[in-house]
Amino acid sequence: MKINKILKMSIYILPVFFSIGIILPIHAQDKIIPLWTEAIPGAIHDSSYQEKEISEEGIIKNSSKVFTPTLSVFFPDKASSNGSSVLIFPGGGYSHLAIDKEGTKVARWLNTLGITAFVLKYRLPNDQIMKDKTIGPLQDAQEAIRYIRRNAEKWKVKKDKIGVMGFSAGGHLAATLSTHYNDQIYQVSDSLSAKPDFSILIYPVISMTNEITHKGSQNNLLGVSPSVSLIDKFSNEQHVSSATPPTFIIHATDDLVVPAENSINYYIALKKNKVPAELHLYEKGRHGFGLGIKDTSLYWTKDCENWLRSQFFLKSLVE
Repeated sequence: MKINKILKMSIYILPVFFSIGIILPIHAQDKIIPLWTEAIPGAIHDSSYQEKEISEEGIIKNSSKVFTPTLSVFFPDKASSNGSSVLIFPGGGYSHLAIDKEGTKVARWLNTLGITAFVLKYRLPNDQIMKDKTIGPLQDAQEAIRYIRRNAEKWKVKKDKIGVMGFSAGGHLAATLSTHYNDQIYQVSDSLSAKPDFSILIYPVISMTNEITHKGSQNNLLGVSPSVSLIDKFSNEQHVSSATPPTFIIHATDDLVVPAENSINYYIALKKNKVPAELHLYEKGRHGFGLGIKDTSLYWTKDCENWLRSQFFLKSLVE
């Protein structure tokens, strides 16, 4: 069966496969895996709450009302695989997921670098299906890292070379995981760490402070009138420590959706804590440019590749 037909039918057939524990191939080597093998922590069952997907030519472009998180696994060619892996969080203001532009396409690019990529379709915060919507996405993110480490040998990835990559609100989730990986927000079945080994933040929402946050992301995650303590808790620039993983950040100065101060403030916090970090501020690019569209932001993938190589997550060109 061709991939476009499989993707088009996935909304109907995936629940059946998940219920009997089958992993469904979506490409020669790729898989879609249910994240939680047991009950989803803090979940509220509501049969009226149904996931929605927008597809074009059989390719899922956008997902909203996500309540069953999954991991899509994308493998590089065996000959080029280097043992590094990246967990990708697509953006969408915590209201939807740009699953193709900031997920699948990014995974395919990482595969060309020899990196195994995982796209997390994480639950979107909603009081209708969560007892505490502020931690729902983070629960999925923590478990996804642990899931990858749990299966590292099977997937031929190294447990100490697992990074995260987030776009926009997905960047907020990646930064939250990078600063809150030790938060005990669900009962863990083993002692595996949820700490990423590095993080890549692409035009990220970092702060929940009213001055520079993306208001839609703040409203969806924390509610319309969040308390000061809740805003502080999820303003990740306030929680950077010397243990925060090495970080690569890009942002466009002319971003009118998520101000560049989000990335700047996070970088300053990383610098103060002596965390290896690199920040690229492009003059033009605006918001949501994915792998790059035009202007100076078009070349960010090469900057990122160079950084990954400098941090020894890619093979050296002189080897």
